[in-house]
Amino acid sequence: MRGDIEKLLPRVQKPARYAGGEVNAVIKDKSGVDLRVAFCFPDTYEIGMSHLGLQILYGLMNESEYIWCERAFAPWVDMEALLREKNAPLTALESGGALCEFDVIAFTLQYELCYTNVLNMLDLGGVPVKSARRESAFPLVIAGGPCAFNPEPLADFIDLFVIGDGEEVTIELMELLREMKKAGADKPSVLRAAAQIPGVYAPALYKANYNADGTFAALMPIGGAPETVTRRVVKDLDGAYFPASPVVPNTQAVHERVMLELMRGCIRGCRFCQAGWATRPVRGRKPETLARQAIENCVSTGYEEISLTSLSSSDYAPLGELCDALLEYGAPRRIGLSLPSLRADSFSRELMERVQRVRKSGLTFAPEAGTARLRDVINKNLTEQDLMNACASAFEGGWTGVKLYFMLGLPTETDEDAAAIPALAHRVFLLWRRMTPDRSRGVRVSASASLFVPKPHTPFQWAGMAQRGEFKRRIGIMKENCKKQVTLNWHDPETSFWEAVLARGDRRVGEAIYRAWSLGARLDGWSEHFRADIWAQAFAGTGLDPDFYALRERPEDERLPWDHIDTGVSRKHLWREYQNALLGVPAPDCRTACSGCGAARFGGECAASIDNEQLTIDN
Repeated sequence: MRGDIEKLLPRVQKPARYAGGEVNAVIKDKSGVDLRVAFCFPDTYEIGMSHLGLQILYGLMNESEYIWCERAFAPWVDMEALLREKNAPLTALESGGALCEFDVIAFTLQYELCYTNVLNMLDLGGVPVKSARRESAFPLVIAGGPCAFNPEPLADFIDLFVIGDGEEVTIELMELLREMKKAGADKPSVLRAAAQIPGVYAPALYKANYNADGTFAALMPIGGAPETVTRRVVKDLDGAYFPASPVVPNTQAVHERVMLELMRGCIRGCRFCQAGWATRPVRGRKPETLARQAIENCVSTGYEEISLTSLSSSDYAPLGELCDALLEYGAPRRIGLSLPSLRADSFSRELMERVQRVRKSGLTFAPEAGTARLRDVINKNLTEQDLMNACASAFEGGWTGVKLYFMLGLPTETDEDAAAIPALAHRVFLLWRRMTPDRSRGVRVSASASLFVPKPHTPFQWAGMAQRGEFKRRIGIMKENCKKQVTLNWHDPETSFWEAVLARGDRRVGEAIYRAWSLGARLDGWSEHFRADIWAQAFAGTGLDPDFYALRERPEDERLPWDHIDTGVSRKHLWREYQNALLGVPAPDCRTACSGCGAARFGGECAASIDNEQLTIDN
C-alpha cells in the first residue's frame, strides 16, 4: 500500500505530508501485535504534528508491546482527488495500511469545523461512516479531545468517546479491547463493557428524547450504561507518561519546538473559556520533572526552542526556578525559551529577559475586552493599568512588538465596548512612543478579535450568540475607530456562527453534518474551503434551524444535550457564574479563594481550601 501512495506524491502539494519515515516514528511488525491503532488527526499534517496530545498518546500506546499505534491525517484536496480517482484508500504513515485494516480508529476532536474531516477520513479509509453500518466489533471508532465534552453531534459516527485526560483511560480501554478481540466478542458486548470504564461514553447505549418545541428533553441510558459519564482526570502529572522522543515532522509544522506542559487546568475562571472550566483543578509538574523532559526532547529532536505551555503559564508558581534550570542547559546550546500564554498582570521584565536571552520575540497579551466593565463580565480580572505596566516594562526593555487578543460579541457588549478595542490598542502604541529608548526601530501593535462562541460546560453555555449581521456591524465600529498605527484583524462571522451551531448541537445535528459532508464540505477550518452555503443547504434538508442552536439564549431549567457529561464543575455553579456575569460581578481566582465549583473532588491545588459542606450543596 505504501508503494501506491508513493506513486502519487509527485502529483500533490507538500508530498512530505504523506511520506512518513520521520525521525522517532515507531515501526513494528504488525504480525507481532494484538491491536493496531490508527491515531487520526482530522486536519492537515502540519497542524496535527504540532499537537502535543497526539505525541503523548502515540508514544504512550507504542510503549505497550501489544499495541502498534500509527498516524493518519486529513488529506489536502489534491491528494483526496487522487485517492478517489485511483480508488485508493487513505492510509497510515507508518505501515501504509488502509484505515479499514486497523482494530481501532481514534480521532482527536480539537475544533468543531473539523467534523466533516472525520467523516471524510473514515470514508477514504474504507470504513462505513455511520456507526450503525459498522456491524462488526472491529474496527472500532473512538474519539476524545475538547470537542468530546459535547459528543452528541457526532454520536451517529463514533462508537466510543473518551472524556477528559487520556493517559490512564486509553490503556484501560485498549486492554479491554484486546481481551474482547481475543474472545471474539460482538459489537454490542464491546460497547456495553467499554461503557463501564469511567470516562468512556458509548452513544449507542443512550436514547435521546425531545420536547414538542424542539428542545432537548433527556438522554435515557439503556443496556446498563451509566446515567452520567464523569471525565477522567490524571492527578499526578509527574507520574504520567510524557514522550522522551516525539516524532519530528518531515516538513514545516505550525510549531517546531519542544513543548513542555507545565500544568493542566486554570485558576482564573474566565467565563467564556471551555478549556479553563473543563480541565479544573490545576495540577502542575515539578520543575525537575520538566527540566528532565525538556533535555530529553531537545536531545531526541534537535529542536532549538522550548515552549512552556499551559492555559496560563505565568500562573505556574515555580516558573523562575524552571527557567533558570532550562537556561543553564539551553543558553550554551543556543536553545531558546518561549512563554506563549502570559497574563499582563503577571508579566515580569526580569523573567522575560531571562527567558528570551537566546532570542527575543514579540509579546502577546489577551485583555479579551476593551473596557473594565466587560472584563468584569467575563471575569478576566485584569485592569488596563496591568496591561500598561506590562507594556511599559517591555518597551523600556527594547521589545518592539505587542499582539493583543480580544473577543467581540461577548454577553452585554455595547458599541462602546467594540470601539474600545482599537482605542486600547492605540493607547499601547502611544505608550511605546513615550517609553521606548529608540523610536527608529518602530513598533508593531496589532489587535485581533475573535468572535464569541458560547461553549458547553462554561457559564456562558446558556448565552446566545450575536447575529452575523450584528457582528459585521460591530467589526465596522472597530474599523472606524482604529488608528493607522494599529493593525486590526478579526475572525469571519460566518465560520464562527457554524462553529457555534456544532458546539451546542444535539444528536439531530449529526444528520446535517452527514449531509454537509455528502455535499462536499471538508477542510471547513480553512477559509479557502469553507462553504457556508453548503451548511445552510444541509440544515435546510434536515429541517433543522441553525439559529435555534447558535443564537438562542437558554433558560435555567432547560436540559442541555451535554448535561450527561460531568466535567467536575457543577451546573449550579456555572449558572451562578452566568448570573454574576450579567451583573458584572467578578469572582476570585482559585488560589485566592475557593468558590466551591465542585472540581475539588479531583484533588489539585484547590482541594485544601474547599469546604466539604459547600461542595455537597453545589453538587
